[in-house]
Amino acid sequence: MTIFVTTLHIMLCIALILIILLQPGKDGAAAFGGGGGGNQMYGPRGSGTILTRATTGVAALFMVTSITLAWFSNDKIQSGVGLEDELEELQEDQRRRASSTRAQIKIGADAEEEPEAPAELPAEPQAPVAPEPPAEMQAPGEPQAPAAAPDPANAPN
Repeated sequence: MTIFVTTLHIMLCIALILIILLQPGKDGAAAFGGGGGGNQMYGPRGSGTILTRATTGVAALFMVTSITLAWFSNDKIQSGVGLEDELEELQEDQRRRASSTRAQIKIGADAEEEPEAPAELPAEPQAPVAPEPPAEMQAPGEPQAPAAAPDPANAPN
C-alpha cells in the first residue's frame, strides 16, 4: 500500500508541476504587485479554465497523498518495527565482520614465522643534554670587553 501511495504521490507531483507551467500568466506583472490595479489581482475571475480546475484537483490529491504518507510513516515509527529490524541487522553485520577479521588475523599469524625477541632496551631513556655555551659568550645587549693584548712571553720566537 505504501509503495502505491508513494508512486501516486510522485506522479501527482510531476503532473502538478506540468499543469502549473502550462497555465498562461496574468496581464503583465500584475501578479507581482506592479502594473495593473487592484481589481485585476483580486477581482472576480469568472469561470475557471480546464487547467485551473485540473490544478485544483491535482493539488487536493497531492495533499491527500502527503497526509497519507505522513500517517504511514508515523505508524511505523510508533510501532518501532522498522527501527528494531534495522538495528538487529546492523548488529549482526558488525558481528560477522568482527569474526571474519579475527579469523584473518589468526590465519595470518599461523602463516608467519614467530618474530624474533626484541633486543634489550635501556632501563630508562636518557634525556638529551644541551651543549653548554662557550665561556667567552656574553648575554645579548651587554658591551663586549676588548680582547686582551697578546702576551709577549708566550709569543713564538
